This record gives sequence, structure tokens and C-alpha cells, in this order.
Amino acid sequence: MFVGEYISKLDNKCRVIFPSQLKRQVPDEEQAAAFVLKRDIYEKCLVLYPMSEWNRQTGLLKKRLNPFNRKHAEFLREFYRGTAEVYLDNNSRFLIPKALLDYIGGEKELVFAGQEGKVEIWAKAVYEQKSMGNDSFAELAEDILGGDFMFSED
Repeated sequence: MFVGEYISKLDNKCRVIFPSQLKRQVPDEEQAAAFVLKRDIYEKCLVLYPMSEWNRQTGLLKKRLNPFNRKHAEFLREFYRGTAEVYLDNNSRFLIPKALLDYIGGEKELVFAGQEGKVEIWAKAVYEQKSMGNDSFAELAEDILGGDFMFSED
């Protein structure tokens, strides 16, 4: 699980430094491995997965989807569209492909937002506009977690 929000600046070659606070949350053996970068399904942001989490996610897809079913094949095509393998260099930087950067409207500053098994990458201005506010978030939390929801310790 990734925790925290961090701002990082793009250099003139479309490279960005992976925040050190997030890098410390990646197991040592995975830091030299590839990460997978892709468009988010719901928002104009990118999602960065460590390879182990990417393999887990695609394993879930393989269990649910049949590539010989037309709708499933269309979903898979869009799911993988624009996906890129990226590697951290010796300075903890990685290159964001221009098409993905254009997709999110990334220019100078990007926000890295940690989540369960992944990191969202947003253009800073877009991320700041997405804030719900306390009352809206409280209503959403009640809709999702209120009522019959039971917490388990499994």
C-alpha cells in the first residue's frame, strides 16, 4: 500500500523523479524492476504499478475475461492501450511517454498520490480541482460504508 501525496517536477525530457517517500514503500527487490504505467479507467490521470501488483491485477483479469468474446477483447484492448513499462534510473527518475503526459495534461508539476497497490499521477492543477470537500466526502463515505457494511478483520 502506498501512502502520501507528493509533488514532483517534470524536466525538459519528460522525466520525473519518483518521490523518495514512495520509493521507500517499494520492496528493495522491486525497485530495480520495471513498473507499469497506464491511463486510469475513470479519471484523467495515470496509474503506476510495481510489477508484482501489475501481475496480480492482470491475473484477476485473466480469470474473468475471455479474449475470444468480442466485448471482452474490446475491453482488453482499451485497458492495455498506451500502457508502458518504465524503469527508475540511478537518480530515481523515469520517463513518461509523451502520449500519456498529453493525456493527463501534465506540464511542469505532477502529483503522486499513493493508494492501495498503486500510485496515481495527476497534473497538479487537475488534481487540486478534484478535491471533494469534507461534506461531500462524508456523504460518499456514508453511502459506501454506512448501513449494512460490516468491517471484518480478515
